[in-house]
Amino acid sequence: MSLYSTQRLRNLRMIVTGGGTGGHTYPALTTITALQNRLAATGDVPDLLWVGVANGLEATVAQRNNIPFKAITTGKLRRSTSPQDIGRNIADAFRIPVGIIQAGLTVARTRPAVVLSTGGYVSVPIGLAARLLKVPYLLHEQTLILGLANRILARLATRILLSHEASLDHLPPQARTRAVVTGNPVRPAMLHGDAARGFAAYGLDPAVPLILVTGGASGAQQINRMLTGALPGLLAHCQIVHQCGSLNYAEMQQVAAALPDPLAHRYHVADFIHDEMPDLLAAATIVVARSGAGTVAELTALGKTCVLIPYPHAAGDEQRITARHLAQQSAAIMLDGDQATPDQLRDEVLRLLADPPRRQQLAQAAAHQGKPVAAEHVVSEILTVAAGIKP
Repeated sequence: MSLYSTQRLRNLRMIVTGGGTGGHTYPALTTITALQNRLAATGDVPDLLWVGVANGLEATVAQRNNIPFKAITTGKLRRSTSPQDIGRNIADAFRIPVGIIQAGLTVARTRPAVVLSTGGYVSVPIGLAARLLKVPYLLHEQTLILGLANRILARLATRILLSHEASLDHLPPQARTRAVVTGNPVRPAMLHGDAARGFAAYGLDPAVPLILVTGGASGAQQINRMLTGALPGLLAHCQIVHQCGSLNYAEMQQVAAALPDPLAHRYHVADFIHDEMPDLLAAATIVVARSGAGTVAELTALGKTCVLIPYPHAAGDEQRITARHLAQQSAAIMLDGDQATPDQLRDEVLRLLADPPRRQQLAQAAAHQGKPVAAEHVVSEILTVAAGIKP
């Protein structure tokens, strides 16, 4: 029997929760879009409600995409023992019960067929409410090691959706039978870049290898400084497009202006790369980047040769753990700690440029780790659980 033939899936009503950062928010948005497209093929439209915090990224993203949004009050448990964070934890301890009550009322009034959470502390009260009200509940984890919120919720979830096979080892034993590896949803646009458009967007030479350097939307000062020292040794062999973030944009413009004339035209710096990013990724020979969950999902889905420089202060050390895992699978080069220097960055990139078979091996191993159809897999799990079909 088709999933769509069941009455339970007509006008599917679903609550989505998760946010606080792009790593939690954008997988939720990508899943929502994939669900809408899947049901549109049957002439149906899901009835959606996104639950988050009023000042969170998720509120902005939901409004921008015309998704109904409900704000609740909630608190965050900080693991720092600094006096400031202890004070914040005490204040938030009074907010958490309020959020749980609001979440319970929201789930009771909405009466969803299914709840999906993508992490962040805002997902905890909705997950608890779904369990108490016996609503089927799925959680999705983007990182290799489960975040604190999802470690709590994994004991309650109907289905646990993971981005990495290795995450299974980090689940409580009793939760593993409810887990499935779907991958981390990647925006479809990222998978359909056009290399020719990427070269044209920045006036690049298609005959010269392109290195794309990015520290994410807000930039990464560590990567910017490493690249500054590496540029003179790199530009004789390649061209570089660098997303540096707004805080360091003026500084990197000065670096560009100081380059000698024979090399200056090969370095292009931008504070933020907008719609050209998929095309630049398609054109890039090598990508130098952080190892956040979203970035890694995109790079592995595309099978890109990459040099990863993990953010050393990421929550739960998740970026270092992810980069190390890929490096151990020969799916990326990792520069961390004493290795994260301008000279090492220059040397690793030059070695890769000089060794096409090695680049191909890294790209193939990365693709083996990637899940380009993750969003479709997540949607299938949502529909399966909403229809009451047992795994």
